[in-house]
Amino acid sequence: MIEQNKEKNRKKFYLIVSIISTAAILFIFKYFNFFNANFNALSEFLHWNYSLTALKIILPIGLSFHTFQSLSYVIEVYRGKQKAERNLITYSLYVMFFPQLVAGPIERPQNLLHQFYESHVFDYQRFADGLGLMLWGFFKKIVIADNAAGLVNVVYDNPANLTGIHFILATVLFAFQIYCDFSGYSDIAIGSAKTLGFDLMKNFDRPYSAKSIAEFWRRWHISLSTWFMDYVYIPVGGNRLGKFKTYRNLLIVFMVSGLWHGANWTFVLWGALHGAYLIIGKMTESVRRVVVNLTRINRFPNVLDFMRMSAVFLLVNIAWIFFRANSIGDGWLIFTNLTTGLPELALNLTNLDYLKNILGKFGVGPRGFSQIWIFIILMIIIYRYKGSRNIRQALADKPTLIRRGFYYFLILLILFFGNFGELPFIYFQF
Repeated sequence: MIEQNKEKNRKKFYLIVSIISTAAILFIFKYFNFFNANFNALSEFLHWNYSLTALKIILPIGLSFHTFQSLSYVIEVYRGKQKAERNLITYSLYVMFFPQLVAGPIERPQNLLHQFYESHVFDYQRFADGLGLMLWGFFKKIVIADNAAGLVNVVYDNPANLTGIHFILATVLFAFQIYCDFSGYSDIAIGSAKTLGFDLMKNFDRPYSAKSIAEFWRRWHISLSTWFMDYVYIPVGGNRLGKFKTYRNLLIVFMVSGLWHGANWTFVLWGALHGAYLIIGKMTESVRRVVVNLTRINRFPNVLDFMRMSAVFLLVNIAWIFFRANSIGDGWLIFTNLTTGLPELALNLTNLDYLKNILGKFGVGPRGFSQIWIFIILMIIIYRYKGSRNIRQALADKPTLIRRGFYYFLILLILFFGNFGELPFIYFQF
């Protein structure tokens, strides 16, 4: 109906109806109980006579992702960038395409729909490339993310009796856990689609090498950040309406993005922090440029880049605290105690028994703890070598023995060091 109608107001009416009906499903299943619980608490505080029971319903698989994919379809049809799909089966395949159904990437209709009408002939090279990318994703998920999960869970599920070094190590580990968990899924999704002849968009591009928070979001969960940019930030005004409204729009977008991740105030606060980072970054841009010029540190670009990457990594990790914490109270407890016990630790760096006791509270010995960091360093070295290229491109000019040896090496690491405890992907809950 949107495509057939030429009258602008009627087209917009159909668009609004479609958006509301699609978003209503997401609200009922994912957010009704969250808002209902908060309204019940408010009414109790104000002594209002209000009480509505929570809904006991099961959250449909991949609801957040395929809801956003459905919304992008109807918006692109409204904008005239995508023809309306007449075949219900083809449209359903676009919305529920199995490789990226549960955790993305969130595809635009103009990138994916036309591929369902194209002829797909078996291509050995594509098939091998897809399997290689899947293998890299399994390594990140099973060897790094799932092994790190146990250590992170010990700290974040019992923060009351631990010290700052535990919070720092667990938070940094979580930064790598969530990256390897989510980007690992994206690699598996993109790789499995590639083996079938389909191309999905890149979803991660070495986000922890970003030199600003804005660059971090150009590299992290690219399909979601561009979705919010195109369908929320720009439509509400973007940066066209002055500085104040630009800052307001940024904060709104990131708080909504936080809420998209889960019906919990911890996610809203996580989004608000990233919004605040971007706003402060824009406000201090000229000051920081002056400081760089005055100190002449720009004469040492590698040092400047390292300082910027370190600052971004620090800020991102502070926000991860509240993303991972079970409640805002737990998050605040961890954040305010990051330095607790560090002077004592500095005095006992040569005391092996003291250090073993610290590591023992993670539930592993020194060997198990160092093992996970070896795998993280190995991943960083591989990323450093391959850069923005994919695994196949990085190995393309290498002899067959080296290419196959690398993949066999990954298989052995997965088999011998992988955690096969059936830990679900973190983004399955979103």
